[in-house]
Amino acid sequence: MILVPRAVRVYFATQPTSLRKSFDGLVNEIRHTLGHDPLDGHVFVFLNRRRNQVKLIVWTRGGFTIVHKRLERGTFTFPARVTSDATCVAIDVHELAMLLEGIDGARATTKPRWEPPPRVRMTTH
Repeated sequence: MILVPRAVRVYFATQPTSLRKSFDGLVNEIRHTLGHDPLDGHVFVFLNRRRNQVKLIVWTRGGFTIVHKRLERGTFTFPARVTSDATCVAIDVHELAMLLEGIDGARATTKPRWEPPPRVRMTTH
């Protein structure tokens, strides 16, 4: 289980990526292909062409962390919002957990949860 704070976004690359890439190669993918800043502290998820391996990369205090998982049987499923023209899709941390556990998010159902109201910024004059 990976604990991700709610403020952290998870960006899922929709095109297959060579997972032979390590830190620098994945950082270049984040910058140039996905168009995000890898130092923002968000999680970036990459699948290989056969969809039996996934790599997550995130900037943590002092450096990058990579998590690499390979399935011995089966494949990872794309989030339902993946379209052919999108290079990356923001997914929820729950979708990431389901992806890593092999749960098909399109078939899973969730119950509505209470969310605190958004904070209103007070301006001073």
